[in-house]
Amino acid sequence: MEQTYIMIKPDAVQRGLIGEIVARIEKRGLKISAMKMGFMEEDKAKEHYKEHVERPFFGALMEYVTSGPCVSMVVEGKDAISIMRKMNGATNPVDALPGTIRGDFAIETGRNVVHASDSPEAAKREIAIHFSESEIVDYAKIDEVCLYE
Repeated sequence: MEQTYIMIKPDAVQRGLIGEIVARIEKRGLKISAMKMGFMEEDKAKEHYKEHVERPFFGALMEYVTSGPCVSMVVEGKDAISIMRKMNGATNPVDALPGTIRGDFAIETGRNVVHASDSPEAAKREIAIHFSESEIVDYAKIDEVCLYE
């Protein structure tokens, strides 16, 4: 199964959208194999967004992503990366279609609610920044899920 990194950004956490976003992921059939909430440390934020370090918006991005709690997740399933990118919608919410997370909830590019890895390489790198291997559930090793009998 393919894994991807998803972040529910501070604006979405502040607006109480965690449950809605998680529900959409699960209803789509993807599995959440790791999830935690907290403030992103500046060093992790710089590592996560290192490809943008020379861009003029980098300072504002760092300030924003460390300004409030985020929810970090490892999401897995068949074609998880492309599915989550489509579910999120265009980076610029003006271009995001209704029915996508950004199309339904975001207003501006600088506060666009969610992040999703854009490639298998990025997913692997981003997951390693935010999670240790011991924090990620390996569904392949779970023989039986016990529900209430």
